[in-house]
Amino acid sequence: MSDNRRTRLDTPRDTRRHLVRRPSYDSDAFGSFAEQFARFMGTAKFLMYMTLFVIVWMAWNTLAPADLRFDEFPFIFLTLMLSLQASYAAPLILLAQNRQEQRDKVVAEQDRQANARAHADMEFLAREVASLRMAVGEVATRDFLRSELRGLLGDIEDLSTRGPDDSAQAPPDRVQRPGQ
Repeated sequence: MSDNRRTRLDTPRDTRRHLVRRPSYDSDAFGSFAEQFARFMGTAKFLMYMTLFVIVWMAWNTLAPADLRFDEFPFIFLTLMLSLQASYAAPLILLAQNRQEQRDKVVAEQDRQANARAHADMEFLAREVASLRMAVGEVATRDFLRSELRGLLGDIEDLSTRGPDDSAQAPPDRVQRPGQ
């Protein structure tokens, strides 16, 4: 890649020359390792293994013959080992937490967008229901139709009681249509 950068005229050259190349690593793979490590350290299994390791270490260095002990004094080497483990564990756990925080931010943003879409949908549906209510207000209701039919039934009954001779004399408020 450095040869490709040198041939391009729009890319400035590095001002410093590196005698030793910096190590490159895949940050996602390293982050994934850190998350797995942090998950393992947060289990009872790890705690049991660490407790067993410390007990075996202390038992060996107190009960074994003096020439086989490797940490005779108040377990200075054990303290060094545990400090070394803690010095590596803390940054790995922080890295895993940072990655989890970034994932949580992405999820929170997706949730916010989904909530905004749901809110917009609810507002649209509320407007639709309101327009349907207004439209239904203009439509003839069941009670209105019943009252009209009762009125017509009453008119028909009046006409039938008067007989066919009286049909020529229609009530003054009604207009007689041809064929009636």
